Amino acid sequence: MYPAFDHILTQVPDLEAAMADYSTLLPAAGTDGFALANVNVQLQQVDDIAAPRIAALALLDPAMAPGTSAPLAGGPRKIPLLRANNRDPRYCEPESATGIYAVDHLVLQSADAEACIELFREQLGLRLALDQEVPEWGGRMLFFRHGKMTLEVIHNLEKPPARDSFWGITYLCHDIDQTLAALAKAGVQHSPLRQGRKPGTRVSTLNSHCLGLPTLLISP
Repeated sequence: MYPAFDHILTQVPDLEAAMADYSTLLPAAGTDGFALANVNVQLQQVDDIAAPRIAALALLDPAMAPGTSAPLAGGPRKIPLLRANNRDPRYCEPESATGIYAVDHLVLQSADAEACIELFREQLGLRLALDQEVPEWGGRMLFFRHGKMTLEVIHNLEKPPARDSFWGITYLCHDIDQTLAALAKAGVQHSPLRQGRKPGTRVSTLNSHCLGLPTLLISP
């Protein structure tokens, strides 16, 4: 039904400033966003918000007219979803001055893991690659794999969110040492390198040019 993800929609109070920040991180920009290997990152100006927010996740619907989008039912938790047709479903790595080429995973905070399984696996056809209890995160984590990107659901049993929302994003790079050197040269601030949760990976948290959104870099 939906062969891949189409785009991640981030709403911002100042589109020009947001485009400038993301242009420092991501491959060459279009008019309102960035095309990565497995998903687009689209920015939308909304004047009455105080800070940027990840507003929705869109699934690719090739049956739609190119360049269009429409709401997609988000289940009982009213998860903000869209269906859209803005990209080719094939995985294609873009040229990137920083080495960032794809989204590894997008994080959704939810108060109902079972509702997420019903929505994403049973209704939308995403593959549930992993379902595990993670005490240090307060509860349960689900990993839905789709179109070479992962949707990571965190169900915090101790402090469940009042409403489900997208929280953070992790970008892929081939060589994190080279990427961090390029970003530092461009004035991007980041944390020291550390080992990732997945064995064999290394990660760094971005502290600037990321619109104030929790943002991580990861590479093998």
